[in-house]
Amino acid sequence: MGNGLNAGKKLKETRKSARWHNKWFVKRALNLKAKADPLRGAHQAKGIVIEKRQIEAKQPNSAMRKCAVVQLLKNGKQITAFIPGDNAQRFINEHDEVIIECIGGKMGRAKGDIPCVRWQVIKVNDQSLDALLSGKIEKGRR
Repeated sequence: MGNGLNAGKKLKETRKSARWHNKWFVKRALNLKAKADPLRGAHQAKGIVIEKRQIEAKQPNSAMRKCAVVQLLKNGKQITAFIPGDNAQRFINEHDEVIIECIGGKMGRAKGDIPCVRWQVIKVNDQSLDALLSGKIEKGRR
């Protein structure tokens, strides 16, 4: 470490090169999170339901989690989205338009005992899945 009159440039360059060894800095600087994300950094996205399927929960649980395969309208990518709520899959049919959002979880990865599922359905045909489940509204025809 220099501490002379013109040492500032050397310190600045050393700091600059050292930052590239930090994986969080590299991800942020090269915008890698948005590039790897099917939603491209957006909080929510619209898509069409291709099929409904059940995914087995990870150990030690033994439930069948209800999910939907959704094709995004913005880029055509297919992702698996969790359907939250008891008997919520009744309100979702194939070719319905749904809005999905990120579940959350640690570091933006899968949450809980559902492997490889990072998104959840929040709206079906522009109607809240929560309101459909509570019986406040009926499912609209499309």
